[in-house]
Amino acid sequence: MEYRAYWAMKQLNMDLNAAGEKRRRVFEVGQQVLLYNSRLKLFPGKLRSRWSGPYTVTKVLPYGAIQVSNENKGTFTVNGQRLKHYWGGDFSKQKSTVQLETPE
Repeated sequence: MEYRAYWAMKQLNMDLNAAGEKRRRVFEVGQQVLLYNSRLKLFPGKLRSRWSGPYTVTKVLPYGAIQVSNENKGTFTVNGQRLKHYWGGDFSKQKSTVQLETPE
């Protein structure tokens, strides 16, 4: 089984080291990030997103700890595995309604 998996990866020209480098998240001061919150009590809905933010990285500490800040929640330190890069821009947090019409 291991031989077949190695053969398949070799056939597809997959480099494990390059794939690992792409998966690694590197954070820098000033970047926008989203924070994963695993506490289900804070999110009552099943379909509600568990990612909150965006937060700004203020300091990168050793051993994967990242200090983040938010203008409403202040500054705190979290594990870097609970963060992901935020690529979006500003968005409206107000709900919008779209009226659907029946086709004729």
